[in-house]
Amino acid sequence: MEEFKELRQRLSEQRPVEWESFPDIGLYMDQIISYMPRQLIHYGEGDLLTSAMVNNYIKDGLLPRAEGKRYSRIHLAYLTAICVLKQVLTVKEAKRLIATGTRRKRDPQELYAYFCRQLSEALTETAQSMPEDCEKEDLPRLALGLALRSYADRLACQRILDILAEQDPVPEKPPRKREKNN
Repeated sequence: MEEFKELRQRLSEQRPVEWESFPDIGLYMDQIISYMPRQLIHYGEGDLLTSAMVNNYIKDGLLPRAEGKRYSRIHLAYLTAICVLKQVLTVKEAKRLIATGTRRKRDPQELYAYFCRQLSEALTETAQSMPEDCEKEDLPRLALGLALRSYADRLACQRILDILAEQDPVPEKPPRKREKNN
């Protein structure tokens, strides 16, 4: 099956760019929106990232504010991680995970390299768990196996995030006060 072979190949080979390969000039919002789909394997409909999403991530404290109206390598690294993590975690859970690294004063380039290594290992492991050739009648069994593995991984991840929350709570942002119109 050609589509299956293409999926397996993309899982084996397609990776986000390394830090040094990010554009070294600031990008405007529309440029990061068009850049991000090249960073990740994406199937299906719907936008991977919209300007409203970016603004919400900034508002939620998940993404640093733009420098002027330009987004840097740091923003692209954060957005790559956010776009991956939001596929399996809530925004709040992704924030907790990202905050753990940033509160430990890790260099953003170092954190991004670690993230990319972990993502590469996960994608490679999944690709290697899939047979090289697959018949149409094998697809339901493979999909079930992947879904159950995702379920087990999600359970473990959820519990670990709960333990992290108990040991090292992330302070919530106080709600913004609205000004009264007199």
